[in-house]
Amino acid sequence: MNRKISVCHLTSPHPRYDTRIFHKECISLAKIGYDITLVVADGNKNEKLEGVNIVGIEKPKNKLERLYKTTKKIYQKAIELNADIYHFHDPELIYVGLKLIKKGKKVIYDIHEDLPRQLFVQKNKLIKRKIMEFFLERFENYGAKRFTALFTSTPYIKNRFIKINTNTENINNFPILNELLSKDEVRKNGNEICYVGSIVKIRGIFEMVRAIDSLDVKLNVCGDFASEDLKEEVSSLTSWEKVNYLGFVGRDKVREVMNESVAGLVTLLPHPNFIKSYPVKMFEYMAASLPVIASDFPLFKEIIEGNDCGICVNASNPDEIANAIKYIMDNPEEAKKMGENGRRAVIEKYNWEKEVEKLSKVYANIIKDE
Repeated sequence: MNRKISVCHLTSPHPRYDTRIFHKECISLAKIGYDITLVVADGNKNEKLEGVNIVGIEKPKNKLERLYKTTKKIYQKAIELNADIYHFHDPELIYVGLKLIKKGKKVIYDIHEDLPRQLFVQKNKLIKRKIMEFFLERFENYGAKRFTALFTSTPYIKNRFIKINTNTENINNFPILNELLSKDEVRKNGNEICYVGSIVKIRGIFEMVRAIDSLDVKLNVCGDFASEDLKEEVSSLTSWEKVNYLGFVGRDKVREVMNESVAGLVTLLPHPNFIKSYPVKMFEYMAASLPVIASDFPLFKEIIEGNDCGICVNASNPDEIANAIKYIMDNPEEAKKMGENGRRAVIEKYNWEKEVEKLSKVYANIIKDE
């Protein structure tokens, strides 16, 4: 490139150091040679980090303010920055993306989840849920058809959008190869296991905690509870005394926790958005050479059992989770082999470095078409 192409990433609910947006996409694009700016709604602090200009706008007081006021502020900032390419990450910014398209801008919509099947929709009663699904899908499709390109986070979501916009590419949220690999060559054969991720009921937190009730094990939990009420309810379980709750922690601490653990849990309960998902933590456990205990969804089984890197269980059954934990603890040599197999699979196919090639190709084609 003779002149650096300017790219503006936009997000309203995500934190500024979001793993997919900042650590993977923005930093990778900056290294390739793009002039990257990330606009986030978390305050007014501006900074430059890892070659990325981060611009903070006022943090909304609640979700309603975020939907109505913050989106307008993000649009105003986007116009002010006058980038060559805009890349936004949230369905609530579709309207912003459409306005940018009308101004002749190149706009990429990064689709992290299947919006009509998200939890806030599915928890409604059948009739209301179907109505919400109908209108959300059509609204999202309307925008998707008009954007310059679409990125999806799973092949399942890509299959939905490729029919609407042929310039759709799947960018899997796979781990950066060496980010979570411990410098210690030997993993300890201890009695610690871990769960890393958001803590909501549908992600199986009650079943995980109940599973350790009869085991001599410590469960390290890294992540934020969805609400204080949920935290209070889970912490009232008798086996909570075996939980080491660390809250939200940085990537270095995540690496440390994984290295201290003998298995990683990703026992999500059955939900339309989970069954065909690619949970990033599953691949991060694998990248860290950690055996995985996962839900027995067909897609998860294909990955875990297909690569012989863990055990799949009925996530609704604490006894099955407990048996899997016990098996891994009682069979350290086999557990070590599972960890090695998972690491090998990440090196060969489930890594961010391979996804960057696809990301870069789409960007290059957008520039070429100008």
